[in-house]
Amino acid sequence: MVSKNQIKLINNLNQKKYRNALNLFVVEGEKGIEEFLESDLELHTLFCTSSFEVKKESDKVICVSETELKQISQLKTPNQAVAIFHKPKPKPLLECGLTLVLDQLNDPGNLGTIIRLGDWFGVSQIICSPDTVDCFNSKVVQATMGSLTRVSVIYTELSSYLKSAKLPIYASAMQGDSVYKSKLPKNAILIMGNEANGISKGIFSLATNSLSIPRFNTTNKPESLNVATATAILLSEFNR
Repeated sequence: MVSKNQIKLINNLNQKKYRNALNLFVVEGEKGIEEFLESDLELHTLFCTSSFEVKKESDKVICVSETELKQISQLKTPNQAVAIFHKPKPKPLLECGLTLVLDQLNDPGNLGTIIRLGDWFGVSQIICSPDTVDCFNSKVVQATMGSLTRVSVIYTELSSYLKSAKLPIYASAMQGDSVYKSKLPKNAILIMGNEANGISKGIFSLATNSLSIPRFNTTNKPESLNVATATAILLSEFNR
């Protein structure tokens, strides 16, 4: 049985201010919940139907009906569970390997996909500007498919971070050097920008190099690549 207070809590966690104040966030989707349950993140409450397989008995697990699940789910077609987890403790900044920096990303789906890409390509750290969409937004969490348990996402003022960085800084740009002709280091910082406006001028000026993905279709001239797609191509080349 879901109480009124529990419904209120879940609804409140749709807002960033409550997620920050309570240090909690919501996870939906069967695979994502299973990944979080297997991680070292602390479970607050799991609401699930009898068809959801729970590996451990716990007083934090509440069995609910499909009707009750619809009341607390943000999905159009809820599956079998909704979970609330405690946010992980912030991890220290790393100064080795490949670090992704995201400047003013707005779309939850893009951020979720980029976190998942980071997981695939071995990026353990993503640095975001404070105005980038919250990684604990339920749409972002769902899009990561559990990768948020393995990739550290840190929000900080980018200018200060980049000025103190000791690694080479690469900025994604339409007019940069071709990524296919560039020799890329294993230890570096890669900046990706806003979906509509790209990297802000102040942040772009701090890059030591700029990279572009050449357009091979010269007839129809597509305007640009989706930021998540561009990130996938660039991460692939850094790992070549």
